[in-house]
Amino acid sequence: MKPLTEDDIRGSLVNAAPGEAEHMPMPGLHEMVWEDREYLGWRDPGSPSRGYLVAWRHGSPVGIVLRAAATRLQAGSAICSLCNTPQPASQVTMFSAARAGEAGRRGDSVGTYICADLACSLLIRIAPPPLDMQPSPAQVVASRAAWLTARLEAFTGRVLQAA
Repeated sequence: MKPLTEDDIRGSLVNAAPGEAEHMPMPGLHEMVWEDREYLGWRDPGSPSRGYLVAWRHGSPVGIVLRAAATRLQAGSAICSLCNTPQPASQVTMFSAARAGEAGRRGDSVGTYICADLACSLLIRIAPPPLDMQPSPAQVVASRAAWLTARLEAFTGRVLQAA
């Protein structure tokens, strides 16, 4: 992922309410290892139901304000729709995002299950042990990153889609 500045992030939000970008808390940008991310995602420590996701799309950053569902999955396992990683249900949350533009102002939204901590980029980099007759761990991580990017592009496209 190409690095982002605070101004890039604040200016990228496509579905924020008026004034929301100015009050959005920032993650520690100086700590980011940008080349190990497909997107930047974080939760708002002051409002646990709010999250943010910023990804590059067609050369420009696109930021999305997310809302976590009030209820969480309690038992069993679940799969994140972005990184496609199975994990305990309590670690996957339904997030909704208002659509961009007029559709969002009318109340239209889209939703999907995403890792509760929005750290898919880190999760896909947990390489499997090397096995004979299988792709190398580096190839597995590269494949996971490509699929994550494709699913992220689809979700972002749904938020940007005029309804």
